[in-house]
Amino acid sequence: MSEHIRLKKGLDIPLAGAAPAKIAETVAPDLVALKPTDFKALVPKLAVKEGDSVQAGDVLFVDKIHPEVRFCSPCSGVVQQIVRGDKRKLLAVVVKVEGQQSVKFDAVDCARLDKQAVTAILQERGLWPMIKQRPYGIIANAEDTPKSIFVSAMYTAPLAPDPDFIMDGQMENLQAGIDALGRLTKGGMHFSMAAAKEAGSAMHDLKGVIFHTFDGPHPAGNVGIQINHISPINKGEIVWTVDLVSLAAIGRCLRTGVYDVTRMVAITGPAAKEPCYVKGVQGMSLKSVAKYTAEGNVRYVSGDALTGESVGADGFLGFFDNQVTILEEGDYYELLGWIKPLRLKKFSYSHLYWSWLASKKKTYSLDTNTNGGPRAFVVSDVYGKVLPMDIYPVYLLKACLAKDIEKMENLGIYEVIPEDLALCEFVCPSKIEIQKILSDGIDLMLKEMA
Repeated sequence: MSEHIRLKKGLDIPLAGAAPAKIAETVAPDLVALKPTDFKALVPKLAVKEGDSVQAGDVLFVDKIHPEVRFCSPCSGVVQQIVRGDKRKLLAVVVKVEGQQSVKFDAVDCARLDKQAVTAILQERGLWPMIKQRPYGIIANAEDTPKSIFVSAMYTAPLAPDPDFIMDGQMENLQAGIDALGRLTKGGMHFSMAAAKEAGSAMHDLKGVIFHTFDGPHPAGNVGIQINHISPINKGEIVWTVDLVSLAAIGRCLRTGVYDVTRMVAITGPAAKEPCYVKGVQGMSLKSVAKYTAEGNVRYVSGDALTGESVGADGFLGFFDNQVTILEEGDYYELLGWIKPLRLKKFSYSHLYWSWLASKKKTYSLDTNTNGGPRAFVVSDVYGKVLPMDIYPVYLLKACLAKDIEKMENLGIYEVIPEDLALCEFVCPSKIEIQKILSDGIDLMLKEMA
């Protein structure tokens, strides 16, 4: 019997451009990239140079502090470019795709192995970076033993892919991944699903997990919110998380011996010319899906509209992403602004516009305009209305700004990462960059508490 948890706080943003449940094509990208910037607090060390030939599964770089943690090429080809930023910071390793060779590993049944053996296999095959650790949302430390591992099979972010659709035919891989990760903790694996879809989902038949069902608006699908309601993180405790796509990739590599990070990618957003699903690969160039996007001044976001990264038309799909959101740039000035009457085509959480009287099924072609500039960061209860967690976000954020570590600890810094407060940023009347403030606070904790 699964535990059912109903959340009332939150907000489902009615953004236009959802992808229908059909696959348009299988994308064969010319370029793929692996970006160290997709991983919090990673110090990378290159293992290749420009011009090197690599196969899918070959190591491109490692963690300088933990060199046993390997980061592997998504495809076979030639290293075309090592992209660096300020102070020679490594930003990406770009591979020109050529051929389909892959590094071959032996198939393995991890259900009979101990923690050390499973850890070694996952590290050797480049699968370890797929496991995140909380607090802080960093790559899991293999020397730690988490109290539990959490998986969310419920997507509530704007225009998020349908988890049952993208996992169709992946049940054996998911089960193999569960069998492997289940050896890494004594507290069990918690698997959360949407209550409305639980009965008809094939994932309901997975073994070796503790099921939970959630009902409610976004951010009910965020694994951090689910952890808070299932087993909150206290100081000194560690939990691990893995997303559904990564769990399937782990199981697939263990079952077949091939490093295969192909995935279904949803092309979504108001500026998407043809919203759809494509079969793609981790790190693929967004140029390979350019025909599905509208022309003009648009923003290409790897991920969802709230937490994704703006990567540009020449950018690449993120390591953990299975969604591309195309938004119109809001770089314009609107005469009268919020004073303008009616505004039936604008969505407002605060019921400032008359559009709140429209049907709940209506969607809006929202753009990136913030409708105002930064203002005084005042105490307000608006964040608490969309954050279903027992914390005080305003005071936590102000503690981050003040760099007060003791207050940050007392106010819940161990329980959240930026994605958990993304909705607060959307409804913020002060136009504050909440996710950046929290990210900087976490960076400070990592530096001072190391």
